[in-house]
Amino acid sequence: MTNKEKRELRAERAAAALREKQRRERRRQILTATAVVVAIALVVGAGFLINSMRDDTEEKASKVPATGSQYGLTLGPDSAPHEVVIYEDFLCPVCGVFEATGHEQLEQLADEGKVRVEYRPFVLLNRFGPYSTRSTWIWSLVLQQDGPDVALKFHDLLFANQPSEEGPFPSQDDLVALAGQAGADTEELQSSIDAGAGVEWPVNASESAEALGINSTPTVILDGAPFSNGATPADVATNLVKALQ
Repeated sequence: MTNKEKRELRAERAAAALREKQRRERRRQILTATAVVVAIALVVGAGFLINSMRDDTEEKASKVPATGSQYGLTLGPDSAPHEVVIYEDFLCPVCGVFEATGHEQLEQLADEGKVRVEYRPFVLLNRFGPYSTRSTWIWSLVLQQDGPDVALKFHDLLFANQPSEEGPFPSQDDLVALAGQAGADTEELQSSIDAGAGVEWPVNASESAEALGINSTPTVILDGAPFSNGATPADVATNLVKALQ
């Protein structure tokens, strides 16, 4: 078996383990949940779900850790008057629209000291295949090895080059090359992938999100409260930026 085949096998196993865990958790929630009413908004022509308010959303948001967590990338100073936490999946098309609309403005506002933003990628859409796990894993390695500036560029490139949920999906080699465009040390990155370093990161990040009841993306928390002001993900991003200006 070649090194590439071994890498892909390790990634497939990690993705399969996470899918099985999330399947068991979904089944447990279905069996134990009672009288939960969810209001959802359908994005016309896309079939995506906007993160909706539920009776317990405020309680969940209050439990979300402040910016600076171990499973995210934080921008902006500690002294910023606002805090935004964004839970996202690199395969989520709604996240893609949200990012395309608002990421430049959010990053500019963070640079200006007006907001402290934390992106928290986790694996939600692994039912479509291994891409969510693979991209989150490689992104986390870039964050750890190359630092936040490169990880931010890679984060933005992942959304700018986001595949369809139906595929085809970028391979590990494709993602390493994309990380190189962001400024990552691709030799070090490839060595870490070959060694299976950090494969637990996407699993742990996903477990952390699940424990807080985060089950849709993007989930946006503004100053400790859920933010979903808008009929479309683009509206939510635009209104979030306005709220921070």
